[in-house]
Amino acid sequence: MTNPHPLLPAAETRAEIEVLNSRFIATLAPVFSVEEAKAFIQRLKAEFADATHNVPAFVVGHGAAVTAHCHDDGEPSGTAGRPALAVLQGSGLGDAAVVVTRYYGGTKLGTGGLVRAYGDAVREVLSITPRARRVACYTALLVIPYTHLERVRLLAAEYHGRILEEEFAADITLTLRFQVEDWDGFQEGLRELSHGSLAAEVVETADLIMPVGDS
Repeated sequence: MTNPHPLLPAAETRAEIEVLNSRFIATLAPVFSVEEAKAFIQRLKAEFADATHNVPAFVVGHGAAVTAHCHDDGEPSGTAGRPALAVLQGSGLGDAAVVVTRYYGGTKLGTGGLVRAYGDAVREVLSITPRARRVACYTALLVIPYTHLERVRLLAAEYHGRILEEEFAADITLTLRFQVEDWDGFQEGLRELSHGSLAAEVVETADLIMPVGDS
């Protein structure tokens, strides 16, 4: 069964390892198109223009609709880009790009050593990368009498909703955000609470990036 909320990096993250005096600096970031991935790679190549190699790999999309790419950037064929991409694909992340920057330390690693080093550099950055999910959400408006405020706040929290704004006038207008999957439960609870007199109105639907563990 496909996960309805696939994982992606929550923020750009960097880690470094050293192998026989060669420095391997892995920088990983969220990207949402091939164009974004290419722009990220070019930015890293410019930042580390003096490096021996800047090896890119990316996966854009999730599930069956994935565009994957890697490049050895001058390392022996198959020793850099492919292992970096394999580790990235094995992480379960989508919409992610990584560049492994190498500063040569004077000792050749051999093909096996290069494969391990590039893979390990990606594993290292993955180990500290915060995760997020792309989640379909509704933003809704709800007008309630003052007497219902506390109960509606509790009901929203029960269904993992977030109150974005509370506007106090003759009645209270709430701006709320819910994950789509929690919406029907909240609306049903609202009907029960108000004996059918209240219903929230969806004003926007959007995919939002939410850190894992957030609601």
